[in-house]
Amino acid sequence: MALSIGIVGLPNVGKSTLFTALTKRAGLAANYPFATIEPNVGIVDVPDARLGELAAIVSPERIVPATVEFVDIAGLVKGANAGEGLGNQFLANIRETDAICEVVRYFSDPDVVHVDGRVDPAADADTIMTELILADIATLEKQLPKLEKEARRDKELAPKLAVAQRLQAWLNDGKRAAAMGMTPEERAAAKELFLLTMKPVIYVANVDEDKVGETPAPIDGETPIPICAEVEAEIAELGDEEAKDFLESLGLEKSGLEVLAQTAYRTLGLQSYFTAGPMEVKAWTIPIGAKAPQAAGVIHSDFERGFIKAEVASYDDYVELGGEAGCRAQGKLRMEGKDYVVQDGDVMHFRFNV
Repeated sequence: MALSIGIVGLPNVGKSTLFTALTKRAGLAANYPFATIEPNVGIVDVPDARLGELAAIVSPERIVPATVEFVDIAGLVKGANAGEGLGNQFLANIRETDAICEVVRYFSDPDVVHVDGRVDPAADADTIMTELILADIATLEKQLPKLEKEARRDKELAPKLAVAQRLQAWLNDGKRAAAMGMTPEERAAAKELFLLTMKPVIYVANVDEDKVGETPAPIDGETPIPICAEVEAEIAELGDEEAKDFLESLGLEKSGLEVLAQTAYRTLGLQSYFTAGPMEVKAWTIPIGAKAPQAAGVIHSDFERGFIKAEVASYDDYVELGGEAGCRAQGKLRMEGKDYVVQDGDVMHFRFNV
């Protein structure tokens, strides 16, 4: 399952610079509003050191990491919910993503113009959240009359109508939809309303280079990921060893991409399992709590339909015992059935009927 993250922010906060660095693509980074008009899309590998460890054991022809799709979306301004700036386009593009990565300006470069003439991360984040809330209110105002009419004919729609009415009142109080208390059933119904503020938000603080190892001031109770877009741009130009040395010189263990990808996985409740053989070592993305047949279905729907058993070894056992043969000899290669809940890092091989 591909993970899509929309990179958003006010104009000139460095989101296009960050996008270009993360995706290692030539992109437009300019010191004026609306430099990004059409959304840029880049598919990037999710860094995972475990793939290299597995490859050292099985010597595959190729290594296939999990991937993340980053979408660089036009800068937002006040009034976007009513179409100001490129508001309509912004809102349409963000609706297609799984999560929002909001880049907030913390850096102090006087040569980069702030759209509001000052650097105030909390105020910037509030501007964007307000616009998303207003857009969701407008969405519900359009949906509710139709939903009320349909619910009178179909009683099964009553729960969806009820949660939509609750959400309308909640949003009118200036609160994002995802923060409202809901049962799992209500949350599933709310998802069908396609509200922007139901999406998980990951805050990225675009900091000065000398602040990259510090903890930024929180936004909306959340601690942003400190990333210097300019540093990430430099890392993107380096080889693996050079990048590692550069990060160490800054006192960092991981690049911004690695931290962001791992945070996105946690935020969306995702994890990876692996397949390992002479053809390839590959990471597969599944929801936390997924059972073995669902994990098999990520490879191919036939694997899920015809699932029989899964041969499973934990990542730690697989590496410690030198692969499948070692795990089998030590009784660490398990046969699991349909009720097995897959764990992060499991190395799996599926048996199925065609």
